[in-house]
Amino acid sequence: MNLIASVLHLDRTAIKALRITDPYSLHRVVYSLYENTRATCAEPNQESSGILYADQGGDFNGRRILMLTNRPPADCIDGQFGRVQQKPIPDGFLDHATYRFKVIVNPVYRDNATRKLIPARGRAAIEQWFCERAPKNWGFEPRLTQLEIGSVQVLQFRDKQKQNITLAQAELQGVLTVTRRDDFQHAFAQGIGRGKAFGCGLLQLVPIIENPFI
Repeated sequence: MNLIASVLHLDRTAIKALRITDPYSLHRVVYSLYENTRATCAEPNQESSGILYADQGGDFNGRRILMLTNRPPADCIDGQFGRVQQKPIPDGFLDHATYRFKVIVNPVYRDNATRKLIPARGRAAIEQWFCERAPKNWGFEPRLTQLEIGSVQVLQFRDKQKQNITLAQAELQGVLTVTRRDDFQHAFAQGIGRGKAFGCGLLQLVPIIENPFI
C-alpha cells in the first residue's frame, strides 16, 4: 500500500490569492495539486479520487491542511502559492493493535423510505452512528470511555455548478482497537463515511506502542 502523507501550508497571501473562502474553494485548491486519475479508475467517482484531506484551520498568519493520497502532490500551487511537505507512510504503520485517532466525519443515514440522506442530530446520535459503523464497516472498535465529540457544524456552500451543498460535519477523537486488519487498512486508505471530497473521512492516526517491560 503506497500512500503519501502531506501537509499543505498556506499563508495569508496564498489564501487571498487562491480565493479560499468556503469548503468548495478549499476542495478546488487541494485537488489542483494532484493529477486527475479518475478516468483510469474502474468506478470514476469521488470515492476513487485517491485524495483525502482534513482542514486543520489556522490563525491570523495562515492555515494548514493534512492530505493522504496514493500519489505525490506538486511542490507548489500555481507555481507560486503555498508550501507542501510530504513523506511516505512507513511500512508497518498500520500493523499496530491500538491507535489514538482524530477524524472529521459526515454523519448521515440513508432513509429507507425516501432514500434521502438524513444527518445524525445531536452528540448522542453522532456517537451511535460512529460506534455502529466502526466495527461493521471500518475494522475497528472505538473505546467509548475515551471517545470525544468536538466541533459539530453544518456547512452551506455552492459547488462549481452553482448548486447548493449542505454538509454536516462532526470532529471525533479518542482511542481505537483494530478488529479486522484488512478493513482497517482499507478505511485508512479510502477514508470513512461520506463527504470525502470536502474534507471528511481522513483517519488521523498515532500508534500506541505497547511497552514490552510492563
